[in-house]
Amino acid sequence: MATAKINPCTGSTLLQPISDLINLPIDQVNFVVCQLFALLTAVWFRLYLHPSKTSTFVRHFVATLLGFYFALFCFGWYALHFVFQSGITYSIMILAGAEHMHKYCFVVALGYLSLCQVTRVYIFDYGMYSADFTGPMMIITQKITSLAFEIHDGLARKDEQLTPSQRRLAVRRMPSLLEYFSYNCNFMGILVGPTSSYKDYIAFIEGTAYHSKYSETNGKENGKYKQSEPSPKMEVIHKLAVCAISLLVYLTVSKSFSVERNVDDAFIASTPFYTRVIYLYLSMLTTRPKYYFAWTLADAINNAAGFGFNGYNKDGTPRWDLVSNIRIANIEFATSFKTFLDNWNIQTALWLKRVCYERCPYNPTAATFLLSAIWHGVYPGYYLTFLTGIVMTKTARAIRHNVRQYFLGSSTHKLIYDVITGAGTQIAISYTVVPFVLLSVPPSLKFYKSCYFCLHIICFLVITMLSLKPRQIRDKPTENSLHQEHLQGGLVGNNSHSATDNNSNQKRKAT
Repeated sequence: MATAKINPCTGSTLLQPISDLINLPIDQVNFVVCQLFALLTAVWFRLYLHPSKTSTFVRHFVATLLGFYFALFCFGWYALHFVFQSGITYSIMILAGAEHMHKYCFVVALGYLSLCQVTRVYIFDYGMYSADFTGPMMIITQKITSLAFEIHDGLARKDEQLTPSQRRLAVRRMPSLLEYFSYNCNFMGILVGPTSSYKDYIAFIEGTAYHSKYSETNGKENGKYKQSEPSPKMEVIHKLAVCAISLLVYLTVSKSFSVERNVDDAFIASTPFYTRVIYLYLSMLTTRPKYYFAWTLADAINNAAGFGFNGYNKDGTPRWDLVSNIRIANIEFATSFKTFLDNWNIQTALWLKRVCYERCPYNPTAATFLLSAIWHGVYPGYYLTFLTGIVMTKTARAIRHNVRQYFLGSSTHKLIYDVITGAGTQIAISYTVVPFVLLSVPPSLKFYKSCYFCLHIICFLVITMLSLKPRQIRDKPTENSLHQEHLQGGLVGNNSHSATDNNSNQKRKAT
């Protein structure tokens, strides 16, 4: 991939003719082409730079060098921010010591990210929807802070002070500079991520990931798969098919359901309320495929390189979901606010849980939502979405704890409950994330005003009424609810470590 003249804002101009031909911004064209090239590179990396054929130094070096090249190609000299952010935090890790460096790295990495976001948004380019250099910095910030806490857990805390997840992820030695840059800026995740734990990444580079997963396998039916590494070929093909469908839907359908139309005066004045609700859902539904495309392609790239193996299913088939960011079916058919969020941007949710929710001594739910908003950026719409999300989460939790038990008596009643809550969840999510898409306050408030702030009002009424309900009635469990909780606990207990991290103890969650 030859490099033409580098524009500091959009990266290489080599693909400008293609950009003009298909009428898409050059930075978006650069991004897609780089990801497709990364996919081919990942296959080559797995086949020809396999741990059995070369040293870990070579694998680290090549992964890092390619990552910097892709960053330069896509973002021009703004890619130097990635080097500077990683370099300054590595210096902090070396100089500050394990006792306090996690705090300093957290503040410096998040502060530097926020400074870049403020500069980009309010000085250069407010309202830009296309790819920008702060996107990769968001992923690098996750990796920097995660690793800082993991080193702190491994070197400055006793094992009995750690949760099982923290104990498993704890890093017992300071990484070298090459290992650190390879983890933060490797070509597989430099553009979109996803975030992974440092120990999982190092196990992949060193070629020990398969052996550690083998040791976690319990069923005898998986024994015959332990003699050779599983191939990611079919998983990559499947994910590329999902990418193609998602991209096709986004390019063909999304333009017919513009989110901005929800705040169009003529549309609001001439359209019945129930029709506007349906349009709201469709406009949000057709916005999601671009995220499905980007995250699934990133997952496929990691899998193609051999990264992402997560053990075996009970039927002996390999699982490649260690660094997956979405579960599309669970999102589209979610029957609760929590279920939707549990399956959206999964690795970010795990990061929020590990660096904030599990460690914050005061009101961890609110702190986690706030951190998520700060991490996403400085657009006011983000904060409106997350403030609304806190209220929605508390309301959904209250309804589930007080109402669901009455619908568990028969399968028919349960189906009715699932249909109602499924529709309610999709409408609530769509209503909540409109400011996230519109970005600024005036159109966001205009949208909520056009809806009479209906869900806000309903949420406050539900929370108020249920808080006034006698505690002994509100908390009284039924036989069916106890049985259901027992079954759910059993299902969670059978999941792998990544699924457990994602689904247990998640009283919060932000995108």
